[in-house]
Amino acid sequence: MRGVAGKESLERRDEMKRLLAFMTALFTGIFATGVAMAAEGAAAGADSKGAAIAIAAGIAVAIAAFGAAFGQGRVGAAAMESIGRNPNAADRLFLPLVLTLALLEALALYGFVIAIILSGKI
Repeated sequence: MRGVAGKESLERRDEMKRLLAFMTALFTGIFATGVAMAAEGAAAGADSKGAAIAIAAGIAVAIAAFGAAFGQGRVGAAAMESIGRNPNAADRLFLPLVLTLALLEALALYGFVIAIILSGKI
């Protein structure tokens, strides 16, 4: 019999497998979109530079969104754990939490802006 710790370990492992499957599907979809855009550009007689820029724009948005989401999840989890351990500190944690989340969201927006700039060069 495994016990509670063994069950949590199995649940975490299953969760990580699902996350890996999702990330694989996401990156495959992004890559396939870039390849499709490259094939369309080649059929239209365009050079491969535009296709490379389109792929780079897609990758820039994907990495920025994934990094921001991962960071926001970690920040939120740490804040909730801190509040759970010391509920009286909730008011002192609120401002740093919101500022950190705002800065993380700004990083995602920077990736989006870079993608827009790159797509303007196609």
